[in-house]
Amino acid sequence: MATYTGISSEAFRHPLDRQAEQALRSLPGFDLVARKLMEFIYERPQLIYLMGNTIQVGPRQYSTIYQIFRECVRDLDIYPEPALFLSQNPQADSYALGQEHPYIVINTGILDLLNEAEIRAVLAHELGHIKCGHTILIQMAMGAMSAASALSRFTLGIGNFVTPALIYAFFEWRRKAELSADRAALLLVDDLNTVMSSIMKTTGGSIKYANECSLQELIRQSENYQVLDEDELNQVYKFLVYSGAQSEMLSHPFPVERLHYLQEWAVSTEYQQIKQGNYVRSPASGAVDVNATQKATRDQEIEKLRKKIAELQREIDRMKKSG
Repeated sequence: MATYTGISSEAFRHPLDRQAEQALRSLPGFDLVARKLMEFIYERPQLIYLMGNTIQVGPRQYSTIYQIFRECVRDLDIYPEPALFLSQNPQADSYALGQEHPYIVINTGILDLLNEAEIRAVLAHELGHIKCGHTILIQMAMGAMSAASALSRFTLGIGNFVTPALIYAFFEWRRKAELSADRAALLLVDDLNTVMSSIMKTTGGSIKYANECSLQELIRQSENYQVLDEDELNQVYKFLVYSGAQSEMLSHPFPVERLHYLQEWAVSTEYQQIKQGNYVRSPASGAVDVNATQKATRDQEIEKLRKKIAELQREIDRMKKSG
């Protein structure tokens, strides 16, 4: 596996992730919500819970998993090493959180359903979130949703600022952030089918009927899904489904879309250049220069996303009135 010494997250960060974050941060109320949530949502209680209720992976605890994890930490040039916890949960899921002390939690369902190469892909994906600085915004999104669900008894002084537009923007960014983390997985695993297989298994994998689950069929399903966009009405329905018109807003892109974006990047010049060692490296400050042309394009995309959020809010208001 390749080691990307000094790599910056800007080397592999998906442009949709970057644009969605800029749009989120530019919304009225974001700064206040961020400040208040960081005052009251601490990492220490979460870490205490994990230390007391899960198994911390280390050299003498799930040593095989720890070795894979350490290799991924090294290859994505992450320092210091995040903590890794294993939770007894049959659902094949994982997540990364934390700012000062980032950590990853994987469920036992991941270990039972995936092979070692696919587990590497999952760990690399979560480390991609940490490398990109996603974990603090993910915590904020979770806090904002908690606030929105209990505004009548919320006392932190941000109730009036947790607007539908801000919540939609959080979720829009949250979905796009997954695309960057998927790219990190592809970089560290360097095998497209393995990364896609990990997505397939965590979507609908079965231990008992594993031999009847076909990645090629899921790829074909992904291609058929893209064809749906030829009908503009389907695009509207997709938008509404993602945005909670039928149930809850979705925090992840549909798996078939993740496959589509991964396949596109796997054949890109950008991916090949990174593999050859030609990638943006992290300056000491963590800042990345963006030239004027790139900034102008980014600002245009941010404005498009703002309009999209406003259109969604109008559509949901209309549906509420008609219902």
